[in-house]
Amino acid sequence: MTKHITTARSTRELRPATRLVHAGTLRSQYGETSEALYLTQGFVYETAEQAEARFKGEDVGFIYSRFSNPTVAMFEQRMAELEGAEAARATASGMAAVTAALIGQLKAGDHVVAARALFGSCRYVIEELLPRFGVHSTLVDGTELDQWQAAVRPETKVFFLESPTNPTLEILDIAAIAGIAKSAGATLVVDNVFATPLLQSPLQLGADCVVYSATKHIDGQGRCLAGVILASEKFITDYVHTYLRQTGPSISPFNAWVMLKGLETLELRVARQLENAAKVADALAAHRAVERVIYPFRDDHPQVELARRQMKAGGTLVTFEIKGGKAAAFKVANALRITRISNNLGDTKSLITHPSTTTHQRFDEDQRLGMGIRQGMLRFSAGIEDAADLIEDFSQALDKAV
Repeated sequence: MTKHITTARSTRELRPATRLVHAGTLRSQYGETSEALYLTQGFVYETAEQAEARFKGEDVGFIYSRFSNPTVAMFEQRMAELEGAEAARATASGMAAVTAALIGQLKAGDHVVAARALFGSCRYVIEELLPRFGVHSTLVDGTELDQWQAAVRPETKVFFLESPTNPTLEILDIAAIAGIAKSAGATLVVDNVFATPLLQSPLQLGADCVVYSATKHIDGQGRCLAGVILASEKFITDYVHTYLRQTGPSISPFNAWVMLKGLETLELRVARQLENAAKVADALAAHRAVERVIYPFRDDHPQVELARRQMKAGGTLVTFEIKGGKAAAFKVANALRITRISNNLGDTKSLITHPSTTTHQRFDEDQRLGMGIRQGMLRFSAGIEDAADLIEDFSQALDKAV
């Protein structure tokens, strides 16, 4: 295993806002203020003996940017300290992180238990990709603990979930599910992208591994793709490191540098997004064209007590249903002037999407209904605009749907 060269002083004793700026920073002999961008494929060695020692793992240093890179190492270290993880590995995208975290643990004959409410691409990995390699799965209603327990088999190796779920914002009891996984001898992998590392800490709740699409809040400015896997050093060594090294879903140093710069403002952006999401949720709930609003910290959310126990805030996304189904939902989305139509989320710009025809389009209607996704449903990702402008924009758009 290639070890990272690091002279960075650990900032784990500091508060998150400080860690987001300083954690993992490496400086060259030039003493640069901003993190250095190492756009290099490979590295040179002083001697052939040093190269041999480097490949044997006897000499600390970098070998090849598919394995590790100084800029990537800074991003991984900063994410690890923010998450409270022993180790992290960055990937080219969020789905690369999900796939690596799962496949790295599994072999033919193994079994996975996953929540039914998942992002469409995650469902593809569970239901279509893994079976090609002899790995079977059972999908459960993630909110029903009895279903997790009942799905366990002797060959069950991994539990997988996201919370809050996409797009219905269900809250799954991570600590309870982690307990069931542990008693079954399985690991729990949690996709924490909707909560962000600031609002929820799955590792502290008993999860073994956390994955992110860093494309979302971590970049949060619509620029680059990235993913990250966080876990214990043993988990990363046993299941992730060699898989990434040999198969190559590597993040580019440039994208890692963009993510580092995004982390510096993550807390500031998320704070405004949280404020905007809560205000927009209340405004939507008051409009006659809206059938229901789903936001984890609203009193009318079915799992509000669990949400408040498990999360520090309600998140940056609001899901709501328009009376009149798909036609009315399209009418509202098309009438918005500030919030833009996009299937991305966690951006500084407010975004909206119609899950039935975008993120979950590949499922048939019965499958979507089984996940609670209806034709009148829209998913709103709060940006950092003025909340009053967003509410006024929704008001005029919703008026057109009545």
